[in-house]
Amino acid sequence: MSSRLPAWSKEVVDRYSSGSAGCFVLHGNVNDRMLLDLKEARLGTLGDYLSEVLVPRFNVVLSYDLGAGIRVERGREEFAKWSDGDYPLAPLAAIRFLNSYLIYVRNLQAIGAASPKVALIIKGAHLVCPSLPNALNYDLHALANIWRAWASEVDLPAHNEAVFLLSESLNDLHPLVANHPAVAEIEVPLPDQTHLTGVISCLAKSCSVALTELGDRPAWAASRLRGATVSAVEELLRRRHYENKPISESDFGRLKKELVERDCGGLIEFVEPDRSLDDVIGLDGVKAWLKQDLELWRRDELSAMPMGYLFCGPVGTGKTYLAECLAGSAGVPVVVLKNFRDRWVGSTEANLEKIFSLLHALGRCMVFVDEADQALGKRAGGSGDSGVSSRVYSMMAKEMSNPRNRGHIVWILASSRPDLIEVDLKRPGRIDVKIPIFPAVESDEALGLFKALCGKRGIKMRAEEWQKLVPLFPELVTAGGAEALAVKAVRLVKTGSHKPEGALLHVFESSRPPIPVETLKFQMRLAVDEATESTFISDAVRATLV
Repeated sequence: MSSRLPAWSKEVVDRYSSGSAGCFVLHGNVNDRMLLDLKEARLGTLGDYLSEVLVPRFNVVLSYDLGAGIRVERGREEFAKWSDGDYPLAPLAAIRFLNSYLIYVRNLQAIGAASPKVALIIKGAHLVCPSLPNALNYDLHALANIWRAWASEVDLPAHNEAVFLLSESLNDLHPLVANHPAVAEIEVPLPDQTHLTGVISCLAKSCSVALTELGDRPAWAASRLRGATVSAVEELLRRRHYENKPISESDFGRLKKELVERDCGGLIEFVEPDRSLDDVIGLDGVKAWLKQDLELWRRDELSAMPMGYLFCGPVGTGKTYLAECLAGSAGVPVVVLKNFRDRWVGSTEANLEKIFSLLHALGRCMVFVDEADQALGKRAGGSGDSGVSSRVYSMMAKEMSNPRNRGHIVWILASSRPDLIEVDLKRPGRIDVKIPIFPAVESDEALGLFKALCGKRGIKMRAEEWQKLVPLFPELVTAGGAEALAVKAVRLVKTGSHKPEGALLHVFESSRPPIPVETLKFQMRLAVDEATESTFISDAVRATLV
């Protein structure tokens, strides 16, 4: 049976069967629904999965959580030989009660009497024994000490005992437990495509209306919903079936975005780009380089793919836009990290754990980090943030350099101040290609930018009319600055006060630079210093910065 198990549960079976571990901390996607039986079309909780799939031959399975207290999941008659059913509810008393039962079972074995195989499942372990640094809470430490003792019992499997501590995040669990070397820490990931295919097949009969337009293609639907939880997929299908609204192929992009963002609680923004590198104005050398990388990706030449890119340059040069266009050409989703920092101790790290779990489940994706100099933390955090910044830095650095992510997760950092990003985060193996993006330094570049942005907004002029305006172009035109000027011109045309040429003439003569030229040049020099390829820097840029 173990060969058909998901990788995480097969690891549990292997480690228990080998006798190397008997106490497991299962963390991550522990509150999701699980596929229990495809033939019988049954889904259940992780507790159900442990009881029915991983420990089906255990005679007694007991669970505990703060709300329900102690429950006998299996073996009520056997357990009743020891307890009359009066179970304590308070955490420390309940855990001591369960520990006493384990001791009782071992005593039976010691005297040669028949003894049951026992599994304990502690649900919401991060709530029962949470991480509260520097807290003088003796009950809490007593709980942690009992769990450490369970983990230290290397002969738990020999006693036919197993303990499962279910925690949403390792960082939320008491450090005396989470950091104990004898505890087997195993991440329960978001469902992969194979698991989601089974879930959709399981729900096909009860949610037939929702799947009407997709036909018999559960694997295709699963591939389009990767990154979503089983609970979210089940809710979607049941709601659509109830509302008599079949899901069409065109719905999946929007639905996936809604499901993933809701599951992550606002920690990320999920974007499926509708533009490509062909929509980028200028940057021909950069686009050629990126298109070569994408071709390698399509051919599965993963060893030649960069781990990440750094787009650096002055504000307003279109770094975010370029990232979206790159992802659009690649045909993969973009995950934008939002405000994952939290004021509560351990919450920021727990949020990052959740984000990383999502990234691993998505398959191929790109992660965009805007204002990377602020978001990625510092090696030495300030005294005012309780060390959060340094811990963010450490977690980010570890994830960005994970060699298993090459060709699967591509990091894209954007910053106008790349000098403020920790050097270690920019090193090869984390960020392999650093691409500078500059304002338009030549009149032909600026002209092409203005013509494209004005043309999209309905301002059409003859070539000779444009040439009259070239001498009025501001120095060092950024994409953001050019767009702002184009919007002003469109406003004058739409209000009827100017013709197109007159509107642009008025805008160029009356507008002031949004960013001081010296600031732009300073940020351009920083981008030049970061560039990994000299071909990214034109002679015109070099001449401008002399």
